[in-house]
Amino acid sequence: EAPPAPAPAAAARPAPAAKSAASSRRPGAKKAVAKKTTASAAAVDPRFENGPLAVIDCEDGQVSAYCVGGLVLDVPAKTIPALVDWTLTEARLGQARLHRNGRDADPILVLTASALERFGLPVALSEQERHAGRLPSGHKVVKQIEKAGLQMSQRGFGPWARVYRDPEGSRRRCVQLCILPWNALDAREWDKKDDPQLPTMHPADLVQYLGLYAARVITPRGSTATTGLELMTALRPPTRAQKDEATGEFKQAFNDDAITAKYDVVPCEVPDEHPKLKGKFERHHIRTPAEMLMEEPYDWCRPLTDEECANQFLVVVDINMSFAAAANGLTVGLNGPTHLENNPKFDASLPGSWLVDLSHVDLSRVRVNGRTVDGSRLPSPFTPQGNHPEGPAWYATPTVQYAVELGFDVAPIEAYVRTQTGRYLDSWYRRLRDAYVETMADMGVTTDLQGQEFLEAMARRKQVDPTMALLETAIKATAKGAIGKLRQRSRGQVPYYEPYPALDRWTWRPDIRAAVLANQRTGLHRKLMKTAAAADLYPVAIGTDAIVYPSPGPSPLDVLPLTPEGKPAPGTFRLGVSPGMVKHQGTQTVLWAEQQFEERGGVFNISNLIKTDQNAGEGE
Repeated sequence: EAPPAPAPAAAARPAPAAKSAASSRRPGAKKAVAKKTTASAAAVDPRFENGPLAVIDCEDGQVSAYCVGGLVLDVPAKTIPALVDWTLTEARLGQARLHRNGRDADPILVLTASALERFGLPVALSEQERHAGRLPSGHKVVKQIEKAGLQMSQRGFGPWARVYRDPEGSRRRCVQLCILPWNALDAREWDKKDDPQLPTMHPADLVQYLGLYAARVITPRGSTATTGLELMTALRPPTRAQKDEATGEFKQAFNDDAITAKYDVVPCEVPDEHPKLKGKFERHHIRTPAEMLMEEPYDWCRPLTDEECANQFLVVVDINMSFAAAANGLTVGLNGPTHLENNPKFDASLPGSWLVDLSHVDLSRVRVNGRTVDGSRLPSPFTPQGNHPEGPAWYATPTVQYAVELGFDVAPIEAYVRTQTGRYLDSWYRRLRDAYVETMADMGVTTDLQGQEFLEAMARRKQVDPTMALLETAIKATAKGAIGKLRQRSRGQVPYYEPYPALDRWTWRPDIRAAVLANQRTGLHRKLMKTAAAADLYPVAIGTDAIVYPSPGPSPLDVLPLTPEGKPAPGTFRLGVSPGMVKHQGTQTVLWAEQQFEERGGVFNISNLIKTDQNAGEGE
């Protein structure tokens, strides 16, 4: 595997027709502020010397392209086709491939409201256009594009529009337009959802933010989920050029460590609306665990014991980048399924789905470091709701492997496994981990911080640099969204049981999503067991990656177990910034929780109600 190529840095020298980003702006706009970051200067690819993307803005009739590094180019184009051609021939925008067998990223142009007006585009889509996700084919700009001999993807001219000319040999000639006022950058992923910053952000600040995301992750190309999925393919491209020794010509060959085709799927792994299930169940039948693989994150809670109620506080810790961390080192299937029947022997090296009865697993019989735990106060590791399983059910390989690790025999009834396997997500995890850790360091949260120092740095980080706080949100959303998109459901585009667009992707792989979520849940449970054994400490609620513990004090330091030397107990939750470690999500009183239960009429999962940071604890 080739090491990832360095991301292109900003051009150090101004290009022709360039001006400073500190030029005058219309009244009320925010002033651009240069940011210091830990991003190192990388070798500049001359094809992309002005960076991966530009923000196109218009002031007093002059169109400008704000590029990374403070560079501003005058744009002579007066129409969208002319803007696309200028980008392809003069702008020197784009990003070098992340893998030697991958492809270079297309340049991205982010259009502001003033740019839309200048190029004859509406500042807002009508209700009908928003529902269709595009401008109508009769719109004058769409006609301009067609008349100029340019083409668009099937998606048409929407919030993310691809406009291209036919390739010149092996060189793609494609520009992606990101229409900011049309909600191309969803505030829930790219912004502060309760107080959006992007609509009023200075173009120079906006390009700094998106340029850093591109340099550390990849050039944005839609939602964070879409971008995260594209990152998988960019780091594990399916094909390479291979020389034919007989003819001397290069031909396409498949890479062994990648997903190289669209494979068949199996009924237990697909969502309810999938064509594979047509005619198998009644229309409103709810599939049971014996009919459907239900590998999901935890949503579990239990009543507090009298002893736990003696504590004053409930402290919530949540796991950094938990889905990405669970993907690290995970062996997943790369080819299609093989059906194993007649009680096959469990093989932990084969990723897939196993029909097996795990109802005999009793956590109270498990010894952890020579000690036993109270299984009644822990969730089952095998079900998202933490209920004890009843009878045979479908589980992903990591879940069954965990039952074996706990010391119990397993006897599968049947299975669907993949025989070509690999650690497909390792490079994806490393790229996102490095992006996250570097961004947190820019806000003063470094990997060497521990205990109280770490907690204090986390509490003040968003005041240190608000733009970096947006980048943190976007990176976390990229990791979480990409895993979810491996099993993307129909958005109602077609009737039940009819093929929907996501199913055409090679990366529509519900088995890989199931493996990651199974690994996340069992990995979390492993730490619950170690924590219970080390300190007789049990959670009262878990929401995805947020764990609620009763505590005598308001800080995680008051509750997380330590060794006599003051170090975190081995195998338990550790405070820190790296993916897989935990941070403080929030604290409430036990009295507050009792009031919530009384108002709701019973115990419910309060894990995501306890937040100091309102953006925390929504699953990463």
